[in-house]
Amino acid sequence: MTDHNLPHEAPIAGTELETMLGSLERQRRIFAWKCGGLDSAGLQKSHPPSTMTLGGLLKHLGLCEDEYFTHRLLGTELGAPWDAVDWDADSEWEWHSAADDTAEQLYDLWNAAADRSRAAVAGALADGGLDHFAEYKNSRGESPTLRRLLIDLIEEYARHAGHADLIRETVDGLTGEEPPR
Repeated sequence: MTDHNLPHEAPIAGTELETMLGSLERQRRIFAWKCGGLDSAGLQKSHPPSTMTLGGLLKHLGLCEDEYFTHRLLGTELGAPWDAVDWDADSEWEWHSAADDTAEQLYDLWNAAADRSRAAVAGALADGGLDHFAEYKNSRGESPTLRRLLIDLIEEYARHAGHADLIRETVDGLTGEEPPR
């Protein structure tokens, strides 16, 4: 897991943009901390009765990063490994296929997706800011703004950071709200 020398959290009195980007990066950091330093066996442990694993979460959030910012924001088709999946036949592929990946593959997949997202967001910010419309259109023909996509991903991370917290405690007892600074 990489530290991109990004802010640890949103500023106390920042702009809307600084607050949103800071909040997203904070959620990414918390998630990275909860998953970091584990081998493949650690990433495959679950917190019964759930079958969710940290490896599955890494892969799922990598997919979310690419779905929101590569596909929806930019309108670009997803690349590997997502483009080879028959999603109609297996809509939860990322969750269970993570068991076939090494820790390094999962960490690399998630980090690369987050990096692509940062680049896509930077491009959209330079071309319209938070009001930049995504290429994606919903069933009513509406396109979300970058603002909405950022909020959606912050929500996704916040929800799954809670899952990661419980699972990580099961793996090795690591607890806490925030990574050490």
